[in-house]
Amino acid sequence: MKLKKKKIAIVTGGASGIGLAIAEKFVSSGIHTIVIGRDEKKLQAVKKKLGDLCETVSFDLKNLAAIPQLVKDLVKQFGGIDILVNNAGINMKKDFVDVSDDEFQQILLTNVTAVFALSREVVKYMHKKKSGSIINISSMASQYGLPKVIAYTASKSAIEGMTRAMAVELSPKGIRVNCIAPGFIATDMSAKALNSDKERKQKVMSRTPMGHMGSPEDIASAALYLANGEAKYVTGVVLPVDGGNSIGF
Repeated sequence: MKLKKKKIAIVTGGASGIGLAIAEKFVSSGIHTIVIGRDEKKLQAVKKKLGDLCETVSFDLKNLAAIPQLVKDLVKQFGGIDILVNNAGINMKKDFVDVSDDEFQQILLTNVTAVFALSREVVKYMHKKKSGSIINISSMASQYGLPKVIAYTASKSAIEGMTRAMAVELSPKGIRVNCIAPGFIATDMSAKALNSDKERKQKVMSRTPMGHMGSPEDIASAALYLANGEAKYVTGVVLPVDGGNSIGF
């Protein structure tokens, strides 16, 4: 009996929060998962926690010129890439008129350009196998207007547009591309932001029909569904996992 080869996944920004939850879910489902992050200490903790089915790579995705070699090395080491989760992203809360050109560009560099560059290189190898699943991570900032996050909003709106364009072009070649738009998820980052802004927190809760914040596990479960064979006829979707926040009154 021929043993089924384990799938290989890359999860960017996988050392904490939503990315870590996705990596945990993948590993627990038997997917060999490569976590890419910048914080070496956090990456070591992830490797220790997730074990043999997890590999960690310290890499700054803003280093666009080095991305092709990174992907080439990973493919050589692991034999291919079946799943790519573009989760890494940065945010900045600032009044619209105070955002500098450079600050705006830095958000776009990490949240959009790096996603494009990494996806492009991974797709070159997915083409050869005529299969693959790419999952982009968006935000409620792309579903409706949020104040003081203009650059982040622009970046996540771009991600949703890219998802659809990628899906149309790549799906005929066996590569599915989908997007998850998380609602307000209970992570260290969101807790810090909302606990310091009681009015914002109240607004979040009042327009979320389910009445509570989600957990990173909720996003991870959606990612696993989109990554595996159960979603084999799903491509080009932007899936809100938000307790109804995006349609709340």
